[in-house]
Order: sequence, then C-alpha cells, then structure tokens
Amino acid sequence: MSEENISSKLSLRWRVADIAVASAIAVVSAVIYWVVSAFCTVPWNFLESITPGMAGLINGLWLFAGPLAAIIVRKPGAALYAEVLAGVIEGFMGNIWGVLDTYLVAVVQGVGAEIVFLVLLYKHWNIWYATLAGAISGVGSWAFSFVKNLQGIDLLGSYGITYLITSAVSGAVFAGLLMWFLYKGIRETGALSSFASGR
Repeated sequence: MSEENISSKLSLRWRVADIAVASAIAVVSAVIYWVVSAFCTVPWNFLESITPGMAGLINGLWLFAGPLAAIIVRKPGAALYAEVLAGVIEGFMGNIWGVLDTYLVAVVQGVGAEIVFLVLLYKHWNIWYATLAGAISGVGSWAFSFVKNLQGIDLLGSYGITYLITSAVSGAVFAGLLMWFLYKGIRETGALSSFASGR
C-alpha cells in the first residue's frame, strides 16, 4: 500500500503538541490571509472583468489553514479549529470584511474541510482527499458569499455557476493540492516525527 493511502488509527485525544501545531498553522495563515485581503481588490476586479464569477479563483488563498492542520494533526476538529482561529486573528488584524463576517466565513470554510475527513473517519489521508477537502472548503466560501452578499443574483445562473466552479477549483489547488505538497516537504525535514502524519 502506498504512503498516500495509509490508514491511521483514530485518536480523539488532543496533545499539547497538536494544539501548538494547529495554532501555529492558524497564526501563520492569518498573517497570509491578512496580506491577501489587503491586496485582493485589484486581482479581484481584473478577474471579474474577464468573466463575472471568475474572481472565485483567488478564494483558495483564504482556505488553506483548515486542510493543512487536518493533514498534519489528524484529529477531529483540527480543520475547523485552525481555520476559525486564523479567521478570528485576521479579523482582529483588520480587513475589509470585519471581525464577525470573517469569523462566520471561517466557520463555514472549516466545516467544509472537516466534513471530508469526518466522512473518512479521520483514517485515510492522501493527496486526493486533501484536494477534495480544499474544494469543499471552496464550496463553503461560495455558499457563504451568496447567503451574506449575493442574494439578488441567480444562484444557478451563469455568475453563480462560474463562481462555484472557480471557488472549488481554487480551494482544491491552494488549500488542497499545494497543502499536501507543503505537508510532504515539512515531513521530509523530520519536524513531524512526533505525529502520525510524520511516521
């Protein structure tokens, strides 16, 4: 069986190391999220000028804390914890959406990633599941946007479908695929030797 398809025994108990690593991922992610938030207007407007809904391609840049924490920590709630903590920190650092909206969308995005690993009973970890978790997190971001900001736009019209597809693709690439390779790179350093994900 290849490394990417190894199953690991589920442990519900969080160790201090689990909390520390998930928190560190959240803090670093929050800073990146904040930087992206500060400079997102120009690329957002450019992508929207190409095709309405195309701006979803940058949504994945706010989604990766959850999948990365889940892949490394491999405990129930890791994706939700890291994504929400990252969102709260980003919100308090100051962005164009405010603390409450940033918190709420982070919850939805974290739940999106968490669902994938929950269905797998937190036992199976590979590049495909990581990519799927990123994509579903992107779908959560898309759904929140419609509930909060885009009620007047046809959910299943050309904008809604384009925004759904681009958000899912962006989540799959930035929050899923790239986070899997980042995890593999960190693992190669030996830094994860005390985690199941590092053995």
